[in-house]
Amino acid sequence: MPTEQMTSANKPLSIEGRTYHIETRSGEVSNRILTVGDPKRAQKMASYLDKIIFTHSSHRGFLTITGLYKGLPISVVAIGMGLSMMDFFVRESRMVVEGPLSIVRFGSCGSICQATSGDIIIAKSAFAIGRNYAFFEEGKGEPYLLWKPVEADKDLTRVVQRKLSEAVGTEHVFVGSVGNADSFYGSQGRIGTDFYDCNEGLLDRIREKYEDASALEMESHMLFHLAQVSTRAKNVDRPSIRAACALMVFADRTGNKFISPEDSERLVEIAARAVFDALVEDMPTQEGLHPAAGSVWENEI
Repeated sequence: MPTEQMTSANKPLSIEGRTYHIETRSGEVSNRILTVGDPKRAQKMASYLDKIIFTHSSHRGFLTITGLYKGLPISVVAIGMGLSMMDFFVRESRMVVEGPLSIVRFGSCGSICQATSGDIIIAKSAFAIGRNYAFFEEGKGEPYLLWKPVEADKDLTRVVQRKLSEAVGTEHVFVGSVGNADSFYGSQGRIGTDFYDCNEGLLDRIREKYEDASALEMESHMLFHLAQVSTRAKNVDRPSIRAACALMVFADRTGNKFISPEDSERLVEIAARAVFDALVEDMPTQEGLHPAAGSVWENEI
């Protein structure tokens, strides 16, 4: 647990400017970020950076690794699982990075389309799925609430899709809208879990409501939503955060298959370089981004 005094209850930063949950300060996080859930995946993907210059694991389980790739700073951040963890990560990264942010989530999902285990799904948009507590407590409404999709950044998504298609083959890359559930079990339609979830028809309802529904996971809707409502970058007529998401199909919910450890390892290795290439192509210069002075990359670029 941090021992430093926080300066505000609304925007908790330590006296030296570290955020409360992520525990990073100005100059430790790049404008280009690859975020994942699993810290081991973050370490593996970060190993393909040309040089690692900063690593920090916070008391809340967030792992931040910043390094250089093709002469430009990139950060890899592991956040764990769920929309709350994504909220911590995006907001606290925004607190300590000057200039626009490009964030790519590379995660895992359950496919509800033709994509099978070992394929990759590109999220062109994400919709939220939430448990309706009023239904279980008072019998009101549907057991699960479904929200309108929020779009990913089209330009960043296009680059990520192209790089991953070149890396794994277009036949293994699918594009669609993904569902961001507030839980792994009930809100993703997993049945037989020893609880009254009333979700037996949830997958059919999702497919009926969203014709391009392709996958279920737990983070992308919050990422896209926060990017959309981020305040605009100085002198730039667009939100200050641009976001994209690519997902490895771990669970084929239609065919009831699960990815092998070997395929997962292979995809992580291939995707690391592809996503780094996409981030560098999207932001090919450090001009107008976070200043080098006082940063961990100050003497590296």
